[in-house]
Amino acid sequence: MGVELANAGVRPCAHRGGGGGARELPPRKFVDPFRAIHGILAKVGILGIMTVGMLRTMFVLALTLIGAAFFGAGEAVAAGRSEPWQMGFQTPASPVMERIVGFHNLLFSIELMIVVLVTGILFTIIVRFNSKANPVPAKTTDNTLLEVIWTGVPVFILMIVAIPSLKLLYYADATQEVEMTVKITGNQWYWSYTYPDHGDIDFDSVLIPDDELKEGQPRLLSVDNPVVLPAQTPVRLLFTSTDVIHNWAVPSLGLKLDAVPGRINESWVLIQSEGDYYGMCSELCGVNHGFMPIHIKSVSKAEFAEWVETAKQDFAATEDQGAFRLTDASARIR
Repeated sequence: MGVELANAGVRPCAHRGGGGGARELPPRKFVDPFRAIHGILAKVGILGIMTVGMLRTMFVLALTLIGAAFFGAGEAVAAGRSEPWQMGFQTPASPVMERIVGFHNLLFSIELMIVVLVTGILFTIIVRFNSKANPVPAKTTDNTLLEVIWTGVPVFILMIVAIPSLKLLYYADATQEVEMTVKITGNQWYWSYTYPDHGDIDFDSVLIPDDELKEGQPRLLSVDNPVVLPAQTPVRLLFTSTDVIHNWAVPSLGLKLDAVPGRINESWVLIQSEGDYYGMCSELCGVNHGFMPIHIKSVSKAEFAEWVETAKQDFAATEDQGAFRLTDASARIR
């Protein structure tokens, strides 16, 4: 197609072929997806007064709500714990948690679009098919196209949800190539940690009472001996219990696994950055269930190596010293 300039404007002109004749190219038609969707739904009789503009508005509203939700989630602080009035997840600090947040965002988008669509359809039905607007109801008993849509669309949505869900479950469950192992033992009502790859370092981690808290230590989350782990290092976690079922949960790392008496559960974690990460026992385990905090201190590999040497001396104990340490920890429980 040629282009001619006329009156400072641009207009298309006919392309002249070898035959000397002029052939006008047909203009391209823009397919409006909202108009196409409206046409399909209108055929089944469920969009009586809903116009194409209303359908566009509903779509924009859904996108706005999704964007607002994602923006609110992004306001989470990178403190490894929740903050007052925080909305959304804690800032993810591990590959598993990043995938959990991504999967949540996918589900939330699907759910929000479904809610907006169903709400619009319900509003249309209420307005169009009430007794005043439609005193003589139709006697239609079936609609093949509508039945195919309401069967096929949910199946398609379930497939969209199921595939990433199964991939995420496998990724979180399958232990990666690890560099060290930590054994976590639940007790009523404190945690014990063992480092079998570093001289069997073993210690208890007990809640710090309110009257012993120092400045900057969060209430009900601070412990006397935090778990120290190196950043950027895949770690195998083994979970068990000495009495009842506990649950070791750290939200910012995507960790939540039961500690069951007589069983060993396994998971893994890779902390992406240094810092403090907090969690709680998430299984009702007795009267002091709410006083079993978890504090992970992630440090560099060099700092971790220094801590290991110090911990071998600090937590090296005979059987009598170990019993004393355990008794002392129990005394601090509320």
